[in-house]
Amino acid sequence: MRPTGKLHLGHLVGALENWVALQHEYRNYHLIADYHALTTNLDSSGIHQNSIDMLIDWLSAGIDPAESPVFRQSQIKEHTELHLLFSMLITTSRLERNPAVKEQMRDLNIEIISYGHLGYPVLQAADILLYKGELVPVGEDQLPHVEISREIARRFNSLYAVVFPEPEAKLTKFARLPGLDGIDKKMSKSAGNTVLLSDSPEEIQKKIRTAVTDPQKVRKNDPGRPEVCLIFTYHNKFNRSEVPEIDANCRSGALGCVDCKKRVAEKIATALAPIREKRMHYESHPDEVMNILHDGENRARQRAVATMNEVRTAMSVG
Repeated sequence: MRPTGKLHLGHLVGALENWVALQHEYRNYHLIADYHALTTNLDSSGIHQNSIDMLIDWLSAGIDPAESPVFRQSQIKEHTELHLLFSMLITTSRLERNPAVKEQMRDLNIEIISYGHLGYPVLQAADILLYKGELVPVGEDQLPHVEISREIARRFNSLYAVVFPEPEAKLTKFARLPGLDGIDKKMSKSAGNTVLLSDSPEEIQKKIRTAVTDPQKVRKNDPGRPEVCLIFTYHNKFNRSEVPEIDANCRSGALGCVDCKKRVAEKIATALAPIREKRMHYESHPDEVMNILHDGENRARQRAVATMNEVRTAMSVG
């Protein structure tokens, strides 16, 4: 995950919940992609603090660093070495066909793409395959990148020796949670449509009040269409037990949007309460956070060095 600072509901639903569940079944590696952050923003001044803020949210959401190493990409130099070698195995035309990069250029209004930005799926392949990643928990927008990783693994194994598995993607039901500005909008900081994991109950209520609902339901007694309502999507995630009642009352007009928003905001605040409590602990113990990070980097480095020894042997390089 790229370090953009404090995380929001989209990160929790699209990634973190999946990561927390999987760490009890697999050996997980959780990478702070600080090099990737430079592909779309060359201002590196905030990367360190953003990395720490993001790590605190990971830990608060339930990532167990004793089970699953957490580390910064920039601190494991083998990422860059494997990225260089992998860059020889893929063409620029293949990278230019990547729909995820095209979508990112459109969303960020990027007219001319840099070499590093075009090739960041290759660096991502190195991130995955350096740890022999077999299962990659990602949002649906990352599926094209996982496919590139598979192609690179196949090509390396065919040319040299079988070193890498072909990774598979694992999506959650809520792989992409919509933002406050509409059911078809991705939640993102750049769009200003997020609910942060660190937001207070009051902040959550305030933000949810601004959320877009069914445009045809203007007044309380108007019949609504839950299937096109952003708030109903949130109920499906954070208030499952009341979904049938909310569906029926919305359609009949018995439930107004103001009350509906208030109810889901309360449920979201309740769901985030344990995360906020843990966050307060880690924010007040910065040395503990840095010790966790350094330990994870040492453990990840050992695995990365072992993989690169296999790579150099297979290629008779170095």
